[in-house]
Amino acid sequence: MNELNGGIRFIKGIGEARAKALEKLDIHTLYDLVSYFPRDYEDRSAVKPIADVQDGENCCVKAVVATAPTLARIRKGMELVKFRIADESGAANVTFFNQSYVKRNIARGGVYTFYGRFSRMGLHFELTNPVYEKADGGGVNTGRIVPVYRLTSGISRNVLSNAIEQGLKAADGLLKGVLPDHIERKYGFISSQQAYRAIHFPKDMTEAACARRRLIFEELFTLACALGSMKSRNTERSGTVIPMPETEKFYSSLPFELTGAQKRAVGDILADMSSGRAMNRLVQGDVGSGKTVVAAAAVWAAVRAGYQSAFMAPTELLADQHYNTFTKLLAPFGVKTVLLKGSMTAKQKKEIRELIALGEAELVIGTHALLSENVVFKKLALAITDEQHRFGVRQRTALSEKSDDPHVLVMSATPIPRTLALIIYGDLDVSVIDELPPGRKTTETFAVSEDKRERLNGFIRKTVSEGRQVYVVCPMIEENDDLSLHSAEEHFEQLRDVVFPDLRVALLHGKMRSAEKTDVMRRFAGGEIDILVSTTVIEVGVDVPNAVVMVIENAERFGLSQLHQLRGRVGRGADKSYCFLMRGSRGAESDERLRAMTRLSDGFKLSEEDLRLRGPGDFFGSRQHGMPEMKIASLADSLDVLSAAQDEAQKLLETDPALKKYPELEKRVKKLFEIKLN
Repeated sequence: MNELNGGIRFIKGIGEARAKALEKLDIHTLYDLVSYFPRDYEDRSAVKPIADVQDGENCCVKAVVATAPTLARIRKGMELVKFRIADESGAANVTFFNQSYVKRNIARGGVYTFYGRFSRMGLHFELTNPVYEKADGGGVNTGRIVPVYRLTSGISRNVLSNAIEQGLKAADGLLKGVLPDHIERKYGFISSQQAYRAIHFPKDMTEAACARRRLIFEELFTLACALGSMKSRNTERSGTVIPMPETEKFYSSLPFELTGAQKRAVGDILADMSSGRAMNRLVQGDVGSGKTVVAAAAVWAAVRAGYQSAFMAPTELLADQHYNTFTKLLAPFGVKTVLLKGSMTAKQKKEIRELIALGEAELVIGTHALLSENVVFKKLALAITDEQHRFGVRQRTALSEKSDDPHVLVMSATPIPRTLALIIYGDLDVSVIDELPPGRKTTETFAVSEDKRERLNGFIRKTVSEGRQVYVVCPMIEENDDLSLHSAEEHFEQLRDVVFPDLRVALLHGKMRSAEKTDVMRRFAGGEIDILVSTTVIEVGVDVPNAVVMVIENAERFGLSQLHQLRGRVGRGADKSYCFLMRGSRGAESDERLRAMTRLSDGFKLSEEDLRLRGPGDFFGSRQHGMPEMKIASLADSLDVLSAAQDEAQKLLETDPALKKYPELEKRVKKLFEIKLN
């Protein structure tokens, strides 16, 4: 076993108790410890004369304790230690709250380095709860660049820093770089060993930046190699040959005409399935672009050839919806479609599992229940996941393991710029449905200020009186310290009790039990609720064609992609639909974002705009896509770094797809997804 994968409790200064505390930070091995990177730095390297300090500035001063520390007990639970410090240029008053031990540690006449925020109070500076140490003590916490880490109970910054120091000593010679020599030279990177030391203990901010640059590139490069290897492996996998059918038979059974983009996607899928290689394809389309009928064409082709298909949805409500849709689409061909979900009785599940095992169930639609070990397919040839932000690489793999190399089709309603799609969906071929079906009406979108609230409420009342329904989305569940934000609970009570007491108003949020959420959405879909107040939990939800108004409170708090997803909840029927973006606060960037929403209805154009305005973190920061956790890189880092890492990975994989010439890189890539390269 590589020593980097060894446990940490025998590292000097850690022991059993601290090792358990470090596990809360997901630090289990020596490698986890040395790659637990700082999230920021405090520059405590410059020591200033007190006279040069600015009001509100965080900085270090070297000063003598001019007065003996005094301890005062103001009231129960409140103790103050006070004293005065001075250097040749000036003086400052120091106060410690509830740290009585400071009186014993600080001696009058002693010279210390203090670090903290200086506030001017009249003629004097005040310093509250500063970091301090003896001026001749070597400067562990002052006089240097100090890394800032995410901490947990029982692990202070000093404890973690000391553990990392010992970890780096234990890892000396083991931290071999995964970047090939020619890439290190091309980009002028410092060595891997230097980078790991400098990221934790930099001499200055320039050295910290050099370390970050190397480690970010290395991480994105490794990820790109892993995804590229998986894609290469997938293209080499043999798959069940599904003969290319006469598509006109399927198209003529539909009550509507497919768009050119839908037909191209169907063509891509059927070509993959008839090629003899296992398909691994993403169909990426805007809200309402008609991805489901494309998937239905693939199911039809598989069933026609005598094989089973499985379709996994992220929620029971969506599984129900897809079951109804597929049943209608495939009814002309007599396809036996079944539904399997966790809330069914044991008897119902057993009956469905028997139909699947016998091969009588030709299309199986379900939730994660499909992944259960006792679900056994007889002839599974096509596995489809409705990604919708909820399934990632591992879940797709788990479903595909229900058979020997089935064709895999992934559907996503999140338009993502190509640059990011290469990383997020790097293991898949991509088909894009970039046009909406004819007759689909654009949702009119308006950015509205609070002074138009009464007019908006009047419009909502008129909409409901005409038999239509309304969504109201709030950015949080409960009231908190930020009084400018609408909470779903508070806004729900206001609408139910004060504004619309005569209407049927309901609440939906993520902390509700699954059964409660399902019940609320079923009642809304059934027309039993007029106004649904919700958090973003409805971003991925069932179709309610009768809902024609979407109100988004504090719309400036959301990214464009999320606003577009929310807007996509309306406009699903024949009636004209409206989206009102309520401004909670103004700002140049948020105003520009809301203007883009009122101007653009194309999700792909909006995703490019979002990338330009906010950077890529919004697409990738929430760990929604099942990607491995990044230790230092985020897509908020420069897109140039991401593009360069992808380019270098692609070039390398073209010459050495199994990475046999680069054993350290091969090891890291395998570890990332626990995959086999050959």
